[in-house]
Amino acid sequence: MKNDVPSPTETLTHVPLVGVAVNAALATIKILAGFFGNSYALIADGIESTSDIVTSLVVWGGLRVSGAPADEKHPYGYGKAEALSGIVASLALLGAAAMIAVQSIREILTPHHLPHWSTLVVLVVVVATKTMLARWMAGIGADADSTSLQADAWHHWADALTSIAAFVGITIGLIGGPGYEPADDWAALLACTVIVVSGLSLLRMAVRELLDAAPAKEFEQLVRDLAQGVAGVRALDKCRIRKSGTSYFVELHVEVDGQATVQEGHDIGGRVRSVLRNSPLRIADAFIHIEPARS
Repeated sequence: MKNDVPSPTETLTHVPLVGVAVNAALATIKILAGFFGNSYALIADGIESTSDIVTSLVVWGGLRVSGAPADEKHPYGYGKAEALSGIVASLALLGAAAMIAVQSIREILTPHHLPHWSTLVVLVVVVATKTMLARWMAGIGADADSTSLQADAWHHWADALTSIAAFVGITIGLIGGPGYEPADDWAALLACTVIVVSGLSLLRMAVRELLDAAPAKEFEQLVRDLAQGVAGVRALDKCRIRKSGTSYFVELHVEVDGQATVQEGHDIGGRVRSVLRNSPLRIADAFIHIEPARS
C-alpha cells in the first residue's frame, strides 16, 4: 500500500519560501529607501537581500529533493541533498560577509554624504522583521535537525546584524556630523566577523553530516535505551548511526539468548526495529543484527 504520510523534510519545504517572500519585499524597501535617503550602504544591503532569495530557493530545492522516497539507485533515499544545500547556504553566507566587508572598506575610503534620518526607520523595520523570521526559522531548523534551514536562518540573522550595525553607524554619523560619515561602514565591518564565524560553524556541521559523522553520544544512548527495553534483548553491542536529511539510519547488534531459535531471534529483532522506527527520534530505518549473548 502506498504511504501517503509526508516525510519530515517534505513538511519543511514551505519554510524557506516564507524567507523568499520576506526578502523580496525587504529588498525592494531597502533599495528605494537607500536611493531616496542617500544611503548607498542600504542600497547594497538591498541588493544583498536579493542574493538571499537565491539561497532560500536552493535550500527549498534541497529539502524537496531530500524528501523524495528511496528507489533502486538510492536505497537510502535522497537525504544527503539536504546537507548539500546546507553547504551551499553556508558558502553563500560567507560570500555575503565578504561582499559586505569589501563594500564597507570601499565606502570608508570613499568620501560620501550622511544618510537621511528616515533610513533609521527603515532599518528598525528590517531588524524587527528579520529577527522574527530568523528566530522562527532557526527554531524549526533546530527541532527538525535541519542543517540547511539553520544555515538559511543565519542568513536572516546576518541581515539583521548588518542592519543593526548600519543603524548604530548612521546614528553616530547623524549625531557627530561631518567627519563621521563612515561610521555605519565601520559598524558593518565589525558585524562581518560574527557572520564569518557562524558561516564556518554551519559549513563544518554540513560537511560532517555529508561525511556520515556520528551523532552526539546522548542520541546514541537514547537509541540504546529504547532497544534495551525490548523483551528478549540480553545486551547490545555495536551501534552505528548516520544522519540523512532530517532522519537517521541505525545499525545495531543485539544479543539474545544463545539457545533461542532463529524465529525467536528474528522476532526480537523485528520488535527492536519497530520500537526504534516508531520512536520520536526520526529513525527512518534500523538494521538489526542478532547475536548470541556472551556467557
